[in-house]
Amino acid sequence: MSFVKVAEASEIGPGEMRKVDLGGEEVLVANVEGAFHAIRNRCTHQGGDLSAGKMEGKVVTCPRHGSRFDVTTGKALSGPKILLLRLSTDDEPTYEVKVEEGSILLRTR
Repeated sequence: MSFVKVAEASEIGPGEMRKVDLGGEEVLVANVEGAFHAIRNRCTHQGGDLSAGKMEGKVVTCPRHGSRFDVTTGKALSGPKILLLRLSTDDEPTYEVKVEEGSILLRTR
């Protein structure tokens, strides 16, 4: 396993997120108060594009059915809301992140 550059730190400001490619995998990189975190970009419910969702603090909400994930841990905070039901969903896989010389690096699997 090695680290691969996926973006410049200056491209993702505090409170922002961005979809990046890691060897064919879509990964969501988020800047939470100056610290970078990475989770898989596809919702564990039905594969919604998390980068098209909304991030508040350290929580990203899937635009498809509203599942919510903590971008710092990958933990599913709430599942999709369909009609009046709130279903469960799985946690998101996380990726090890480091920043070197202004570059965001993710560990490959």
